[in-house]
Amino acid sequence: MNYPVPDNEAERLAAVESYRVTDTPPEMSYDDIAELAAQLCACPIGLINIIADTREWLKAKYGLPPNLAYLPRGTCCSTAICNNDLLEVKDLAADARFCDQAAVKNEPHFRYYCGMPLINQEGYALGTVCVFDFEPRESSFEQLDSLRRLARETMTHLELRRKLIELSGARKALEEEKQKSEKLLLNILPAKIAKELKADGEVVPRYHDSVTIMFTDFKGFTRIAESSEPHTLVNDLHQYFSAFDEIIERHNLEKLKTIGDAYMCAGGLPEANRSHPLDTCQAAIEIRDFMSQVNRQRQKMKLVPWELRIGIHTGPVMAGVVGRKKFTYDIWGDAVNIAALMESNGEPGQVVLSDATYHRVKDQLDCEHRGIIEGKNRGSLDTYVLVGEAARRASAS
Repeated sequence: MNYPVPDNEAERLAAVESYRVTDTPPEMSYDDIAELAAQLCACPIGLINIIADTREWLKAKYGLPPNLAYLPRGTCCSTAICNNDLLEVKDLAADARFCDQAAVKNEPHFRYYCGMPLINQEGYALGTVCVFDFEPRESSFEQLDSLRRLARETMTHLELRRKLIELSGARKALEEEKQKSEKLLLNILPAKIAKELKADGEVVPRYHDSVTIMFTDFKGFTRIAESSEPHTLVNDLHQYFSAFDEIIERHNLEKLKTIGDAYMCAGGLPEANRSHPLDTCQAAIEIRDFMSQVNRQRQKMKLVPWELRIGIHTGPVMAGVVGRKKFTYDIWGDAVNIAALMESNGEPGQVVLSDATYHRVKDQLDCEHRGIIEGKNRGSLDTYVLVGEAARRASAS
């Protein structure tokens, strides 16, 4: 390395990088400054030179070949950036620092140099605004002062460039955060409800005359919790509920909430459709079969089974969002209570349907009459056990 290097070189190079100006195409505003520098100083060559790690990037040039984009680091500009003021060399051939440089000894035989460092607000010299001549000379006070002013004008352009880069980065970060928050909101609320909440700041409660509600819980969960490590218990719940989430999503259902070991979802809202009873029952079959597979594996490992009960009912509900900081999309009505009764009166491994759901799916799914249960303040409720599609096909064959 045969050229001086600033004491703060590492920080200076980081500052140069922050402007993202090297390897950029020509820009008229910088070209005008380089040409003006040459004209004001009465020199044939004017440059805006950005000093990178091993290269001197010619951001703008006047009087040099158009295809010349950079020079190896080590010209007069590399010396100029080690100062905080203008460097004028009246005869390069007579100056021990520069007389052996290739461009001085050989073509094009530079003899005069004057450069003003481009010093940013943090005090780092990014490069220079400079002029060259082929004859020894001395510039006037006015010419030197003009070069200083042009350097300040160049820094104004560069600072604007950096501000725009920072603004673009801030916008990108803001957009990323916005996408994260929207994704989080969609994990909490249905898409239609989230859109309404963002647009209006609130969600209008709505009456749905027909939805199908599914409740699940694990019989004997308290016993399982007492005999399990907290980490293991939570991991198991996370695994099972995550599988439930994937299943109900495939069947166009909305997860409403979990309460301890209970899982609640519904079909037919917030967008109404006619297939929600069948969708919900088919999802229940998949959930039931998934837990059966889990328990077969647990049995091989001599672990306590997670005995799942599922209850389903179809009926009218009110739906809306409650809470201001922690939103919850929920439903209310007697249909919710009946679905809970179907679940709590079932046996492990069973999917219990109310009479209302049964009559909507009996032509597509195989069901068996289970019997009558008594609901508090509701009288007798007919119940059915959902066997599944496979049993119907088997019986038909």
